[in-house]
Amino acid sequence: MEISLVIAVAAVATVSIFISPKVKDGSAFFKGLSPEGKPPGLLMLTFSQVTTWIFARSLLNAAILGFYYGIWGTLAYAAYYLSFLTGAKIIDSVRFQHGFNSIQAFLTDRFGRWGTRCYNFVIGVRLISEVFANILVIGILFGVAGSTSYTTAVALFAVVTLIYSMLGGLHASLRTDLFQMMLFLILLGALTILVVATGQLTTATLLFKSFIITDPGPVLILVALLQIWSYPMHDPVMMDRGFLADRETTRKSFYHAAWISFICITLFGCFGIMAGAHAVSGEAMNDALMRLLGEGPMLLFNITLVISAMSTLDSTLSSASKLVAVDMNWIEPSVANGRITMAVFVLLGLLLVFSGNKDLFSAVAVSGTASMYLAPVIFFSLWGKRTDVPLWSYLSCFIMALTGAALYFTESSGYTQLLGESHKYTKLLFISISVLVGGCLLFWAGIVNQKQPSLTETAV
Repeated sequence: MEISLVIAVAAVATVSIFISPKVKDGSAFFKGLSPEGKPPGLLMLTFSQVTTWIFARSLLNAAILGFYYGIWGTLAYAAYYLSFLTGAKIIDSVRFQHGFNSIQAFLTDRFGRWGTRCYNFVIGVRLISEVFANILVIGILFGVAGSTSYTTAVALFAVVTLIYSMLGGLHASLRTDLFQMMLFLILLGALTILVVATGQLTTATLLFKSFIITDPGPVLILVALLQIWSYPMHDPVMMDRGFLADRETTRKSFYHAAWISFICITLFGCFGIMAGAHAVSGEAMNDALMRLLGEGPMLLFNITLVISAMSTLDSTLSSASKLVAVDMNWIEPSVANGRITMAVFVLLGLLLVFSGNKDLFSAVAVSGTASMYLAPVIFFSLWGKRTDVPLWSYLSCFIMALTGAALYFTESSGYTQLLGESHKYTKLLFISISVLVGGCLLFWAGIVNQKQPSLTETAV
């Protein structure tokens, strides 16, 4: 099967390179415009939204959570895709109600330089984690960590994706996303038909784990419903695509991306649920699926992971180059500098792969918790249109969210047990509630404090 997978990956990579036009100006590289200067249409934008969020880590996470926690674990991960609905509202507010051309411009207007410094730090970490996670999945598919096949697969995948990403930037990413998403849907449809044909994906299989509100699956659903308010705003790949087309096209692309991605993630998660329901004691998910499905369906399973990893990595790299060159203005926004930035992010991702944490969901949970400092910004400053929130409220929320993210990481990794011996997802729920409520209280306190008369005014 490994040879067949290599051939399939090589074919997808070759087509991706072939359809990636070499751009010469920043409007195509950073803004995604066609050679004629036109923005992407509805189908291209929708498919790009979906395929950049249905990345390899997401598919694997949905399947793994289904394997351990049943349908509730898969639905918990799928719930994060409701972020497209809140993301649509965020983009519409920033662009068309407040009139800003980027999230950074809005934050600068409200909180000055520190507004964008905090934001850029969070999304920079997010981008590096995405590069790391998608490269890591490829390594997992091809071998044991440290083996020759693992190292070779990781390096070749990173280099090939980097090559076609560097050719056309965001415009190339949009074109390859369309191709890769169409291929992904065909493969997922074929895989679903093959799995259903086995007769093992029954209602009883899907419900092999009963619903108990304190179990990890249902608890994660609550966590997702708390984090989706801020999660989209800290995802630069989603936000970048919200500034490319007109208002109607943008809104429709977000709405369509929500239901398409929810269905795709749930379907893929069902394969993990089936494996969990029929696994023998001590059997890993991939081993259970191989025993239940055979080599043919498992080849399709692995190819879908590779395609999703490739489509996400190129989008992540294009967003990384835009962040450094355009949004942060650290370097001149030229095509050459954009390509150099892409290469640097790939190198950082590879360093993490060979020395970092291998827990795929940790990156989601830590990133999602850190993003929750943006929830009060969205509620009060964006949707509430408050312009009187002091900087100290914003910075306090930022520090609180980062502390919560760090605490979850140390608790889930076993470095600390400050929150007792509860399951790590129960701890994540407690941290998420604390950060969300605490952040909103800090914003409220800042507004109230701004309204309090000074001692001089009181004396007069």
